[in-house]
Amino acid sequence: MREPLRRRTLGHVNLHDWIDELCDILELEDVEVDEGLVLDLARDAAHQVERPAAPITTFLVGYAAALRGGKTEDVEELAGRAQALALKWGGDDVSPDDFKAEDLIGTE
Repeated sequence: MREPLRRRTLGHVNLHDWIDELCDILELEDVEVDEGLVLDLARDAAHQVERPAAPITTFLVGYAAALRGGKTEDVEELAGRAQALALKWGGDDVSPDDFKAEDLIGTE
């Protein structure tokens, strides 16, 4: 069994600093991150589906956007689709069979 990770405090680091450092270590250059979009998507997935859906949703949206070329427009469109799905998912007595792809495509 894996030991839990210990948190080390490096002092106060803001989100922008974290993103810059993370991009450096991942060898990503000239990456624009819309923190608001990512955080809103994560929030909706966590609250409307379940908490573990947040990181999985943001990863899959990023992966799908990368496969399309990673343009800002791709990220925004795919995040909109995922967010619409999460918001619909949060309704009462919902099942995956209740969703049609065409209902979610192009939602903003």
